[in-house]
Amino acid sequence: MTDLNKFRGVFCALNAIYDENDNIDTDKIKKLVEIYKSLGVKGVYACGSTGEGFLLSTKERMLVAKAVKESAGDDFTVIVHVGCASTKESIELAKHCESIGVDAISAVPCVYYHLPAESVMLHWNSIIDSTDLPFIIYNIPQLTGFDLSPEMLKEMAQNEKVIGVKNSAEPVYLMERYRQAAGNDFIIFNGSDEQFLGGRLMGADAGIGGTYGCMPELFVALDKMVNENRIEEAKSLQFKINECIFDLLACKSLYGAAKRVMSLRFGIECGNPRSPFLPVDVKDALPIAEKINKYVAELI
Repeated sequence: MTDLNKFRGVFCALNAIYDENDNIDTDKIKKLVEIYKSLGVKGVYACGSTGEGFLLSTKERMLVAKAVKESAGDDFTVIVHVGCASTKESIELAKHCESIGVDAISAVPCVYYHLPAESVMLHWNSIIDSTDLPFIIYNIPQLTGFDLSPEMLKEMAQNEKVIGVKNSAEPVYLMERYRQAAGNDFIIFNGSDEQFLGGRLMGADAGIGGTYGCMPELFVALDKMVNENRIEEAKSLQFKINECIFDLLACKSLYGAAKRVMSLRFGIECGNPRSPFLPVDVKDALPIAEKINKYVAELI
C-alpha cells in the first residue's frame, strides 16, 4: 500500500538546467533540489512541462531523473513525468524510473495526435502495467487537447496503482468533481499556480507548480495557512503570489523568466531555457526577484 502522506504538500515542478553547450547540467540540478529540500518543499516533479520534458531526449530525461533522485535521497518525494508521444518510449522511461527508485511516475496523454478516451486509457494503462510504481495522471488540456472527465478518472482510479491526478485544467470546480469521482484515498494536485488557494479549498490535497520554483517559501507558507484554516491570511498571500506570477508571464518566456529569477535568488546560474523558448534579460527579472524577496521577508 502506497503511503499517500508523502504526496501531500508543495511540490516544485523542476526546471531543466543546461550548461554552456546546451547539455543537461546534473550538478546544478542537484543543487537546486537541495535548496528546495532546505526550504520545506515536500518534493519535486521532474521532466514535466516546466522541466521542458518534451524538448529533452530520452537519455537526457533519464539523466535528470537520476540526478534528482540522487540529490533527493529517501526523505524527499520524487515524481517523474514519463509521458511521450509514443507509449513505447513512455514505458522505457517508466522502467528506468523504477530502477533508480523514484516515488511515483506521471504522464500526460499522447501528445500531438488528438486521440479518443479509449486510446488515452490504453496509453496510460500500458505505462501503469509496465512497473510497480504508483502512477499520477497529468491533466493539462490546454496543451494536450484532451480533458480528463470525472467519469474517466473514476474508472482509472479503480487501479490501486493510480494514486492521484495533477490537474492543471483551469476550472477550479474540477477539484471537487474529481474528489467525488476518486474518493478520499486519492491525491489531487492543484496545477494552476494562481488558483492554489481555490484548488485546495475545493478538494486538492497538494500542489505542483512551475512558478513554485521561484518562490517556494511563499507556497509553503500558503499551504500551511490553508492547513491551519487561516483563510484571510491565505487570500492575502495568494494575491501577492499572483502579482509575481503575472510579472513572470509578462516576460518573453515564462521559463526564461523563472530561471533568471532563480539564478538571482538562489545563487545558482540556471541559464536559459532550450530553444525555441526565449531567454530573458536580468534587467527584466530583477524587479520580480526583488518583489519575491520582499514578500518572503514579510513572512518572518
